Amino acid sequence: MNVHDLYPFPEEEKSRRRLGRGNGSGLGKTSGKGHKGQRSRAGASIPAGFEGGQMPLQRRLPKRGFKNPFRVEYSPVNIGQIVQKFSGAEEITLEELYSSGICAKDKPVKVLGSGEIDFSVKITAHKFSKTAAEKIAQAGGTALSLEG
Repeated sequence: MNVHDLYPFPEEEKSRRRLGRGNGSGLGKTSGKGHKGQRSRAGASIPAGFEGGQMPLQRRLPKRGFKNPFRVEYSPVNIGQIVQKFSGAEEITLEELYSSGICAKDKPVKVLGSGEIDFSVKITAHKFSKTAAEKIAQAGGTALSLEG
C-alpha cells in the first residue's frame, strides 16, 4: 500500500460525463449541446474576442500613444538609503548596491538626491541626478557615472 492508494477512495471519485447514451441519462440526443448553432457543431472553438463578424471591440477603439522600445528603466536608489546601509564606507561599488538588496539586480541603477550624506564616499552607479551628485560632492565624495 502506498500513500496515493489511501485517498480519494474509488467510490468517492466523480465519474466522467458519458454523452449520447440515451434520453434517460439526461445527456442523450444532442449530448448537452442544444439545437443547431455554431457551438453545437463538431470542432467548434470560437476565438476570444470574436463577435460573430461584427468589428471587434479591440479594433473599434482608437489607438493612442507610443511605447518607446529603446526606453531604459532605472532602479532608483536614494542617498538616504545608501547612508543607512553603508554608513562610514569609503567606496560603494555597483555589486555592493545590488547585493545589499536596495535596488533591482536586473536594471541599471540611478542614484537620487533624497536624504542627507555627511561622510566622504566614492559611489559607482549608472546614473546620478543633479542633486545627488551635488550632495555627494559637498560631502567630499565622488560620484562615478558609468554612462556618459
